[in-house]
Amino acid sequence: MANIIDTAVNAGSFNTLVAAIKAANLVDTLKGAGPFTVFAPTDEAFAKLPEGTVDALLKDIPKLTKILTYHVVSGKVLSGDVVKLKSATTVEGSDVKIDASNGSVKINDSKVVTPDVTADNGVIHIIDTVLLPA
Repeated sequence: MANIIDTAVNAGSFNTLVAAIKAANLVDTLKGAGPFTVFAPTDEAFAKLPEGTVDALLKDIPKLTKILTYHVVSGKVLSGDVVKLKSATTVEGSDVKIDASNGSVKINDSKVVTPDVTADNGVIHIIDTVLLPA
């Protein structure tokens, strides 16, 4: 298997996320021992942000880092565990809301489209919307 970063790169649908992780100097962290749970927005999710948002974030590394770490939870939390939770504390420090009441899992307003993409150092849950901390 591969670590979270290599798994995301190999998937081919996380180019924006990987570029942002590189810009924020989080590659070594997410290649580290972990384990980590990453709610990973696809390139399509980033494309839903208002025009210019991604470029602006790539120039504001503290804000970019805050947003990226808001997508990461410490530990390996598989979907079977996620559905039992109402919230989870992110590496950024604030909580994301979890709602599994309607047959699908939502993280805040984002839907998990593919759960449990396993990596050596954790798990990726693919989401359809970028999570933004309050």
